[in-house]
Amino acid sequence: MGPGRRGRQGVGRASASSWSPMQRARRPGRGRAEAEAEAGAAREAALGEAGSWLQRVARRVTAAPHLRAALQDAGPVWVLAVQRYLAEPGPARAPPPPPPPPPPPGYCYDVTLSDGLWQEKCHLVPELNGLVQKNILRAGIEVRVRTVSCLYNEKKLDTGILCLESLDCGGAAAPDPRQAPFRQKEQGRRPERPLKGGRTHYLPLWNNEDPYGDLWLGRKQPDPRPVDVSRITSVAHLEMTWMSRINFSPLLVRIMYKSRLRYYGKPEKNLDEPYQAYLEVADSSGMVSVILWNTLCPEWYNSLSVGTVILIQQYTIKKSYPFRTQPSLGNSQMKRISTIEICLNLQDPSTKISIIPENLVKPEWRLPEVMYNFIARSELDKLPNNYSCDIIGLVTFVGRAQRTKKKESSEDFWLYRWVHVVDGTADEPFILELFATSQPDIFEHIHPMTYLVCTQVRVVRDDTQPPNTRYLTTSNESQIFITGYHKGQPYTSDAKVKSFIQWTKTQSENDQIKKTIIGGYYPFPPAPDTFLKYCNCIKVESVLTALSELKGKIEALHYREHKRIAIQGIISAIRYVGCSSTPEDGSEVGTVQEHSYPSKSQAVEETDFQSEESEVQKEDSRCHQDKEIKFVLNSQENDLEEPHYQSSTASCSPVQRKKMKQRLGDKSALPTQEDNWAEEENRLTVRDTSQLCRDEESMNDEPAIEETRELYSESWESHLWTEVKDNLIDHLSYSHVHPESIPRKFDYEHKDFLMQQYNLHPAKYQPKQYSTNKEIHEFKDARGLGHYEITVLGLNHKIAIDVAFLPTFSLEDPQLSVGEDLHRDSLLSCMDWNSVSHSETFSSKRLQSATSFPGEIIKAATDLDRVHIVCILDICHLGEDRVEVFLNKIYRPADTA
Repeated sequence: MGPGRRGRQGVGRASASSWSPMQRARRPGRGRAEAEAEAGAAREAALGEAGSWLQRVARRVTAAPHLRAALQDAGPVWVLAVQRYLAEPGPARAPPPPPPPPPPPGYCYDVTLSDGLWQEKCHLVPELNGLVQKNILRAGIEVRVRTVSCLYNEKKLDTGILCLESLDCGGAAAPDPRQAPFRQKEQGRRPERPLKGGRTHYLPLWNNEDPYGDLWLGRKQPDPRPVDVSRITSVAHLEMTWMSRINFSPLLVRIMYKSRLRYYGKPEKNLDEPYQAYLEVADSSGMVSVILWNTLCPEWYNSLSVGTVILIQQYTIKKSYPFRTQPSLGNSQMKRISTIEICLNLQDPSTKISIIPENLVKPEWRLPEVMYNFIARSELDKLPNNYSCDIIGLVTFVGRAQRTKKKESSEDFWLYRWVHVVDGTADEPFILELFATSQPDIFEHIHPMTYLVCTQVRVVRDDTQPPNTRYLTTSNESQIFITGYHKGQPYTSDAKVKSFIQWTKTQSENDQIKKTIIGGYYPFPPAPDTFLKYCNCIKVESVLTALSELKGKIEALHYREHKRIAIQGIISAIRYVGCSSTPEDGSEVGTVQEHSYPSKSQAVEETDFQSEESEVQKEDSRCHQDKEIKFVLNSQENDLEEPHYQSSTASCSPVQRKKMKQRLGDKSALPTQEDNWAEEENRLTVRDTSQLCRDEESMNDEPAIEETRELYSESWESHLWTEVKDNLIDHLSYSHVHPESIPRKFDYEHKDFLMQQYNLHPAKYQPKQYSTNKEIHEFKDARGLGHYEITVLGLNHKIAIDVAFLPTFSLEDPQLSVGEDLHRDSLLSCMDWNSVSHSETFSSKRLQSATSFPGEIIKAATDLDRVHIVCILDICHLGEDRVEVFLNKIYRPADTA
């Protein structure tokens, strides 16, 4: 080939390379789809350069002399993620003069923004951490960035990171559904890396126990290769010989118990993955602890389950840690070896773990089976404090996710929620304080009408609590399982589990779902009977909080942080706020209207009428037939399945048929005979019939109290309050009852929406996975009563605070029931009645008392005029600027000595 031809080819290649993207997309010889794709990418790139707000800001900041810019044209951008990680160590410096400055923040936050064309992960300056800690800056909202700077790492060849120094947070907004690319490609790599400090992974946003991020997604597969047992050692042999050996033979064991994760990272320590978890493993000779350290936790924790058989090679042995918690053995014959523990590390030496498939486990290995200690609810009252057991039951109540600080001065929190579980052996439920067990997928999906198994829970039977107050709390070794996670678990063959299954087959979904409640304020455990007992159970230096300090404590709360505090004061005013229609702004504030109380005789007469009517309705066939809860233990898969909720056609009561007939407007269409009704029912569409029946049922299933309840106007002010209220230094107002504070009747159709409302806000934006247009305040109030606004005046008559009190009633739950004697001598006794209601109906006696209950409480308040009392307050931060402050208990002056 001559030089001239080579030259022409070179020119041709140069010309083609100089084509624009649109020209390359149109050049001949290309497929239509490929050409359209390239053209679309070209248009997107051109638009991104011209229209991307993030691109313009990045250029402006990097060109500024001080690498900082104040943005006057701050456009709205969406928050796609807010992620937390351990802060980097601060520079060494001389100790500051007294008083010392506040400690530096222990954690940093990265915020991922999107303008619809590009994504940008930005660092949030520590001064703005409070916006995240109060859930003001969160995923899924719109923000306007006002000041931004650029920071370079001089030890790395990178393009720098944007730092958010000031911004305005707006409301919720739906981000652009398109998956915009990252402006800096390294920010979109997997696994995700924090922007500062050289950390290798993010932490969960609200606690440290849960695995979070791509680091934990990998699952190890069982090893199908046969196991050579000729060199296998035993646990008992290791105990006798570990001091005289360096290298140890492989160990073949079954996992009997598994702990939650422990994160021990500190800003001053530079460890990649400072995690620890331990397993209790056993062979035929005994049980010993195995510790997973650091990087092995992300690699193996989610793959190792209770009941799994594993082969461990290349490990070390050391003397056991004396303060580690120990699970209670289900098999009392098993020998516990507590003098040593086996350590598994990624290096020195590099541990090898193999999962043995269950079908390859041979009987001659004599590996023990996992054994449980399930108890029935009827047995709980006889069990001692701290007794360890396992439970199974049907969930009837799920409280919201709340947090409590591990230490007063730390940024670390325990995450927990309250759950009620019934098993049919007693009228009372199991009350379970469920802390996070490093199983976030299960913890966040607990809802009423699911089947819950919780292992290694401990009985709390505290003498400082009121009589008969017993509940269960999870331990370090607890594991939870709900419907969808039971398959293959060892407990499916337990006798108590099978007994529970038989009970569920006798239950109807209609009866059970009426008792279900979700979320809201839950005043449990109740405060002790006396203030002296309260002081003994509080582990703080100062039991009482001054009113002048209260505002600061409330403002310092983090998102969903719950505290119980005690203040002194004088009840100076009280006002009853009845249930009313919800205002347009969505806040659930009852309005006060001028009405008088029905007399007790009227209440009794109306109760008798309601009782008679309910008896007639019970005799008639219901609008929806009772549907059995299908709780099936699959014999092949050993899985506890969720009940099947299927709509079915059924006959309605004569009253319902009459109302339906009037609504349809066809007097001849709906015959009165039962046989003809069934024939006519077939001519109606299933949708219309079921909807009408639901409407009528929702009207008829209201408790009898609804018929006699009025919107009361009852209030009282002391003469002292009239004299001092205009001369206060500060008047704190926290008597507003937010929609999130009201326990709601559970609606299975909207379960995904309800679970989202009462879980913590996610770290990353999640598009709606449910179809509902309802807001939380539109779901039925499970209490059925109003609330009280109570004004507590400080002892020095300078500061006052308004708090809320929510009385509730329950007939079906004696554990949380209102006392039968509602006419006791003072308001102090009424504070014992806070509870979550589990009943939709009231007896005649209870209805009579309930209708006069508001007046009785307000009348009792007058007995406390100018009396110094101690108030126990429950405070919880609900996110943004919403804080609930509820009065939990009042102590008599004689009890405060």
